[in-house]
Amino acid sequence: MEATLNRKETILQEGARLFREKGYRASSMRDLAQLVGIEVSSLYNHIRSKEEILQSICFQVANDFLRGLAEIEAQVPAHPVRQLRSMIRLHVRIALGEPTSVTVFNDEWRNLSEPHLARFLAMRKDYEHRFLDILKKGMTSGCFRSMNPHTALYTILSSLRWLHGRIPSDEKYGHMQRLEEEMISLLTSGLAADEDCRISD
Repeated sequence: MEATLNRKETILQEGARLFREKGYRASSMRDLAQLVGIEVSSLYNHIRSKEEILQSICFQVANDFLRGLAEIEAQVPAHPVRQLRSMIRLHVRIALGEPTSVTVFNDEWRNLSEPHLARFLAMRKDYEHRFLDILKKGMTSGCFRSMNPHTALYTILSSLRWLHGRIPSDEKYGHMQRLEEEMISLLTSGLAADEDCRISD
């Protein structure tokens, strides 16, 4: 049983790498079998289709973001600046921790079939709505400048999307910490209404 699980994990990892390099549509089960080193017929003993791999990647990353968000929402005290800093850290750590999977998550989700696509979009909408609530609370409390909260949300998310494709995978953890602080400084300083709200963790 353990060997079967290890083989399936290898297939998922190689599938993510294949999708990142060739794109989901251009990838085939034969390509994947060659990467894993088994016959195509044997591949079907572990997975039903290449979309099963895509589903696994997309929903695993989506759940990582939602779990992290739930922990941030539960912070006490629930200060919007502290929560925003934590949200930025969450994105940096997931992007640098699983860059291959995050690339597939960002670039290939449109290839999900129904009902999986609808479920994925509902999870993304939920995540964005809850992130938006943090920004709105910061604006209502006076800690963030008054602006269209959707503008703030999508500017922040767009600013974080490049991370998984630009940072070498062998960077030291200390570099990740510096990157977190640089991104936090850049993104929160543009929102902060005054110095009193620029708190540290």
